[in-house]
Amino acid sequence: MADLPGYVRSCLQTGHLAMLAILVSGGIVLQVLACALYNNWWPMLTVVMYVILPMPLLFFAGSESIFQESDSRNSWVNASKFFTGASTVGSIAIPAILKHAGIIGWGALAMELSSFFIFVIAIMCYMSMYDEDGYSSMI
Repeated sequence: MADLPGYVRSCLQTGHLAMLAILVSGGIVLQVLACALYNNWWPMLTVVMYVILPMPLLFFAGSESIFQESDSRNSWVNASKFFTGASTVGSIAIPAILKHAGIIGWGALAMELSSFFIFVIAIMCYMSMYDEDGYSSMI
């Protein structure tokens, strides 16, 4: 891609950003529709997990200057991976628990899970587009 002219690269970059915006918007629409169509707003609990999901990586894994020793840095990276995994499981478990308890129906569960997977696809696409620092190899 380095041999392409600058205007072609910027056009392709704009297309990637538009695709990410469409994916995130689709995930948000599915999240809201899972609540609005069935007149039950309990599935919005997963939004809390979506907000908590990137926090461990932002707080623990992004700071290289604070922890210079490899052992302590590795433990912080491992802790961030654990907390990110726990909130990812929570994003799937909350709708499943709500369905098991009979609070939401099958349609809301399907929309919640599809919203989650659309968000995951958007995050993976973003990480593959902007992998300058090598943070995606950490996950």
